[in-house]
Amino acid sequence: MKNILYKSLLIIFLFGIMSCSDFLEEEVLDQISVDYIYSTEEGLKVGVNALYNRMRQYNVPAGDAGAALRANLFFMTGTDLGMTRTYHRPYDRTNHTAVGFPSEKWIGGYQLIDRCNAIINSAANVDGEAKTINNVVAQARTIRAELYFDLIRMYDNILLDTTATTPENVDDPIVYAPANPADVFALIDGDLSFAIQNLAYNEPYGRYNKAVARHLKGKAAMWQKNYQEAANQFDAIITESGKKLVGINQVFGQNLNHSEMLFAYTFNEILGGSNDLAGGGGHWIGAVFTQRLYEQGSGDFIQQVEYGGQALAWSHPNNYLKSLYDKQNDRRYTAYYYPETYVANNPNSPRFGQVIPVSAYDNNFRRYNFSLKKFYDAEKGALTNDSWKDYPMYRLAETLLLGSEAHWRLGNEAKALEYINTVRRRAYGGSQAYDFTSYTLDTYLEESARELAMERNRWFLLKRLGLLVERQSKYYQYGSNSTNLVLEPMQPHMVTCPIPQSQIDLMGTFPQNPGY
Repeated sequence: MKNILYKSLLIIFLFGIMSCSDFLEEEVLDQISVDYIYSTEEGLKVGVNALYNRMRQYNVPAGDAGAALRANLFFMTGTDLGMTRTYHRPYDRTNHTAVGFPSEKWIGGYQLIDRCNAIINSAANVDGEAKTINNVVAQARTIRAELYFDLIRMYDNILLDTTATTPENVDDPIVYAPANPADVFALIDGDLSFAIQNLAYNEPYGRYNKAVARHLKGKAAMWQKNYQEAANQFDAIITESGKKLVGINQVFGQNLNHSEMLFAYTFNEILGGSNDLAGGGGHWIGAVFTQRLYEQGSGDFIQQVEYGGQALAWSHPNNYLKSLYDKQNDRRYTAYYYPETYVANNPNSPRFGQVIPVSAYDNNFRRYNFSLKKFYDAEKGALTNDSWKDYPMYRLAETLLLGSEAHWRLGNEAKALEYINTVRRRAYGGSQAYDFTSYTLDTYLEESARELAMERNRWFLLKRLGLLVERQSKYYQYGSNSTNLVLEPMQPHMVTCPIPQSQIDLMGTFPQNPGY
């Protein structure tokens, strides 16, 4: 069977999953036909819009998305900087298996790649203005490159396919075999080079732009140890794109359409309600990392937006991450995290309006723990986990930090220090008094942790450096309160994710990753 994912099913990504017979009939849904999507300039635009919808679902699934949400939280939390209380416990050996591990990244990734292929391949036969069509194709190729980059970093052994599933080839026999990593990176680099040539830095907010393409190409170069190429890409963003760091309180403010943001997924409650609609569905990312103060046995608190409102408290920053901050001077400590003490906000409490000291909180991480504020939504309802705030995916601070590493590896410590201290000075209110004067790997890892914690890049950074097992085993924590908080070391084979057993069964000839 041609289709990697379902054998007898094809994803028509605009409208959900349809059977082969539905596809062959080219049923018109919402007055948009398959033929229209792949044969007209406007249809290609519709197709790319749908890709963004599906990518948003892939990375920021709406609501109680089950395994899809766990798949994303694994990479946000399961590092040397995280601790997990419940629900999506990343390294539980009974579930970190080919059957129990979330399958959505593999399955969803290949669904999206198939539709990227369809747009990319169809565009060659579409009449229209060349610049417009190339721009659409560049967006699709950036998405395809990003997906393959995700897959090879997660699974190591992956399929490489640039042929879209069609009615004509859906039943063709195929031998499934792991791709040569060099071939995968060649495709990634080719897609991103095309995107760099055909995207502008000022593409509309919520769409990929030249800075995103360069950022991804630089990251891919780092994995290939091509540090000069990486430095070139990061330098170009820093010097050409017009992107600038913003004030520390604006970074994750209510409006993410600012000069530091390379790309954010957009949400709109009026236009949304589900993943398939233009505005998406309310996501729970912020609620995952926020404590439930309102469950305190003392009764001092009620659900209030300023304290995060209704929350889930499934995961939190761990003690190691907390220890890295200069609490008195590093402004990230108050901008990126909730405070450690709160004013009682329950009018019925005898302590209403008083600061509740740390000693008075319940020893329960669900009710009280150091909590992440990066995804705080000032407009979120107090009695819901749903947030409609845009989600930050790539930002200039990461570019600067990666650029510092690239230049350090090239022996250019001066440039490395310039870039890392640019990020650091913002954290210290512009002061140069806290600048680093020498650059080491530990210096870099600690500053990257302070700036980028829980932004789904740490797991991949540590894996690339060969430090994931060592550092996760030393710092990652699991527990529901301080008396049962323990380290939960990962097994060495877990640096490579298990390929979903359902997909191994379908493919037949594809090997499972070692350890599973």
